[in-house]
Amino acid sequence: MSYGFWLNSSPSCSTRAEREGTRRLPGKELIYRRSPGGRTEWTETVSGPPYAPPPGFRRRRLLLAWDGAEFAGWQSQPHAPSVQDTLHAAFTRLGADDAARPVAAGRTDAGVHAEAMPAHIDVPVAFRVPTERLARALNAHLPESVAVLEAGEAPPGFHARFSCTERRYTYRLLHAPQRHPLWAGRALHIPGPLDVPAMNAAALTLLGTHDFAAFATQEDRQTVRELRALAVRPGPAVHGGQVWEVYVAGESFLRHMVRGLVGTLLLVGQGKLRGEEVPAILAGRERARAGANVPAQGLTFTGASYDAPASTTYRSSR
Repeated sequence: MSYGFWLNSSPSCSTRAEREGTRRLPGKELIYRRSPGGRTEWTETVSGPPYAPPPGFRRRRLLLAWDGAEFAGWQSQPHAPSVQDTLHAAFTRLGADDAARPVAAGRTDAGVHAEAMPAHIDVPVAFRVPTERLARALNAHLPESVAVLEAGEAPPGFHARFSCTERRYTYRLLHAPQRHPLWAGRALHIPGPLDVPAMNAAALTLLGTHDFAAFATQEDRQTVRELRALAVRPGPAVHGGQVWEVYVAGESFLRHMVRGLVGTLLLVGQGKLRGEEVPAILAGRERARAGANVPAQGLTFTGASYDAPASTTYRSSR
């Protein structure tokens, strides 16, 4: 099946490669040609089920956890270790030399941890490791900082990134007079006063669908997002204090958006910003008016949700 349609396009927003050629998306191919009048004609050809693996491959679903301290994030980097490359190397050691690069529900930044990150990978049909033994086999070839918690056949149409309907993060604050070595690299130490009710009141003004440009860093995508949850909740008690967990949920987030939101709430909790000012910061869309990005080590990806056909919800214990 194919059909054509016209899309207004201008030289300022299209590279030469984008003005003619093809673009492949899961399950389809887009063929486009720039007309002399400045319009671009696109023809879409549906080549198979959405998000299906390529011929000769099978899709495996994974659930991962990792300590982000030694990684430059999920995404492959040319001169730094990444979780994506580390996982792909483990598949290679198991004989899946032609396996595609794995895809995760979220692309975490350097230093960010994951407690329950869904992912998928397309392996050749000749790959011989049974799914019931795949997690254990991969863990034997992964460093201590990365583990496969679950592995199985991916449901039809499952794509770890594009099928995901909600992503959840938790940022942890160690509110105590002294630092704690067991929370080092897991939570941001806040020794001074922290007004949690004020932080939660400010968080309520950010819920819903808004333009979150004020909380994003060097973002070139459109900046409207739906923030479904933002709340500061009590976590484990520690000697002389408390771990507070900033819970954040939404379908997708801008670059550094979660850390910018937490940094802004932290200013409110420390009395450096009035909660009543937060709606104006949101509306103003100026990054400089919001709080600075909090350090990455306190942030953890804690779970994701999927609608049909891959009707699965992954939840962390926290």
